[in-house]
Amino acid sequence: MHTIFTVLLIIVALSLIVIVLLQSGKSAGLSGAISGGAEQLFGKQKARGMDLVLHRITIVLAVLFFVLALAITKF
Repeated sequence: MHTIFTVLLIIVALSLIVIVLLQSGKSAGLSGAISGGAEQLFGKQKARGMDLVLHRITIVLAVLFFVLALAITKF
């Protein structure tokens, strides 16, 4: 059981690294700094398209990572 959880944890960790690296940065140079100030002033806009999907996958993988890490310590 411990081996299965360890293998799953490694797979989830690698997947989490790949998904985070696929996401675009919050600031894209000078234009990102200017538009970032406008977003803070007028409210946040929701991410659309692929960024939203990657964001949700990141949350799911992060929760799964912590659950598996806790499961390994218990078993």
